[in-house]
Amino acid sequence: MTSFSFFTSLLFFLLTISDSLFMKINGLSFGINYGQVGNNLPSPSRVAVLIRSMNVTRIKLYDADPNVLHAFSQSNVEFVIGIGNEHLQNMTNLSNAQIWIQHHVLPYLSQTKIISINVGNEVFNSNDTQLILNLLPSMQNVHNALVNLGLDKLISVTTAHSFNILENSYPPSYGSFKQDLMQYIQPLVEFLDEINSPFLINAYPFFAYKDNPNEVSLNYALFQPNQGLVDPNTNLHYDNMLYAQIDAVYAAIKAIGYTNVEVKVSETGWPSNGDSDEIGATPQNAKLYNGNLLRRIEEKQGTPAKPLVPIDVYVFALFNEDLKPGPASERNYGLYYPNGSPVYNIGLQGYLPQMVVPSKSKVLSFNFLVCIVTCMIFTWELSGS
Repeated sequence: MTSFSFFTSLLFFLLTISDSLFMKINGLSFGINYGQVGNNLPSPSRVAVLIRSMNVTRIKLYDADPNVLHAFSQSNVEFVIGIGNEHLQNMTNLSNAQIWIQHHVLPYLSQTKIISINVGNEVFNSNDTQLILNLLPSMQNVHNALVNLGLDKLISVTTAHSFNILENSYPPSYGSFKQDLMQYIQPLVEFLDEINSPFLINAYPFFAYKDNPNEVSLNYALFQPNQGLVDPNTNLHYDNMLYAQIDAVYAAIKAIGYTNVEVKVSETGWPSNGDSDEIGATPQNAKLYNGNLLRRIEEKQGTPAKPLVPIDVYVFALFNEDLKPGPASERNYGLYYPNGSPVYNIGLQGYLPQMVVPSKSKVLSFNFLVCIVTCMIFTWELSGS
C-alpha cells in the first residue's frame, strides 16, 4: 500500500469510526414489531443502531412514520408499514389510496425497503360494522394504487387479525372461523389468494394460559419440554401452542376452500409484568417464551401440518410502551426498556447509543486529528507533483 493510500484509508476510518462501533452482529435473524405508544422512547435514529446491533432484518410498524423510514435508509431492514383503522374510510376511495401511496411510500422507496402494507389491524375484533365493511375495499384500493404505480410486485397488501376470529382452534385440524364473520372473511381470503399475499394472525399463547391456567400447560405454552398433544384427526404431534394455533388458522382457511394462502404471525410475545389477575406475566416466563421462540426461528422450523414452511414471525415488541391502554401487561411486552437495557437476557446483546453531546475539547481533539491527516495527504500530493 502506498503512503497516499494509507493516509486516505486512515482518514476514511476516522470519519466513520462512530458508525463502525455499532456493527456487532450476533447471527440471529427475525422480525419485530416497533410500536411507539410511549412518551419516553428513544429517537428512530438511535433505534436504527439498536436494530442493527440485534441483526433484526424485518420491522413491522403500525403506521408509516417518515422519521423511522428515513432513519433506516440505506439499511438492509425490510419494512411492513401500516394504515391505521381510522384511515380505512378514506382508503375506500381509489384516488385517496393512490395519494397515500405517493405521500407515504414513494418518497422512501429508493432508500428504504418497504415490502408490505398492512391495511388496518384486528378490524374483525371490533364491533364497528362500517369499519369491517370498509376493510376489503380499502385493501383492494391500496393494491390497485400499487398496480397503477407499477409497485404491486414489490409491495404486498394484507391485514392482521386477532386469533379471536376463530370459532374452533382445537384440535388444530378442526380450526374454523366464526360463522358471523364468514361473509367478510371468505372474500378477503379470496382476494389474498388472487394477489398472492399472506394471511396475518396475532397469536398469543399467553392469553390462553392466563384464561385457563388449570387446563393449559405452562410448559406447552412456553415451548418448554412437555408431553404435548396429538391431533386425533391427523395424528400430528404438537409440542407447543403457537404451532397449534398457526395450523388451526391453516385449517380454517382450507375449510373455506383455499390451500395456497400462507399464514404468517404478525404478532406474538409474552409480557414480563401484568396485573394481579394476569397469571403467568413474569420476566422468567417472557424470557422462556421469546428465547425458545427465537431458537425455533433460527432452526427454520415449520409447523407439524406445514413442516417445509418455516414459521414467519414478528415478535411483539421492541420496547415497553408506557402509554398503551388496557391491563398492565399491554405496557410490558418489550424486549427492551426505553433506555436500551434489556428487560431480560435472551442473548440479543443489542446496543442503544446514549444521547451524549461530545465535549468541546473532544470535538477539537478529533478535528485536530483529522486536520493532521488531511495535511499529511496534501503534503504527500505536493511532494509527488
